[in-house]
Amino acid sequence: MCLAIPARLVEYIDDDHMYGKVELGGVQRRINTSLLVGEDVTEPGEYVLVHVGFALSRVSETEAAETLRILEQMGPAYTDEVQQIREWQAMEEELVGANYRESNGTPAA
Repeated sequence: MCLAIPARLVEYIDDDHMYGKVELGGVQRRINTSLLVGEDVTEPGEYVLVHVGFALSRVSETEAAETLRILEQMGPAYTDEVQQIREWQAMEEELVGANYRESNGTPAA
């Protein structure tokens, strides 16, 4: 199952705001933020709805908290999704290095 999960935008990692770092389930990961335009423009510290590595839209802190509360009530479906995020991050770090998410997306030479 793939869920869209609220996450806090930590920072943009490029000047064009095409990529950012979010905190999701205790894990920070790099996501594509190119869809955050118009009314969905988001500043670090605000919340976004994340699905398959893309920030889809901005959500309020209240909406994020309520959505996370509901997702946590789903039990295994939510915890499995968060576990998959952690596993994906570990695999990414193994393949391209831990500093990848801190860069502009170009693996170090």
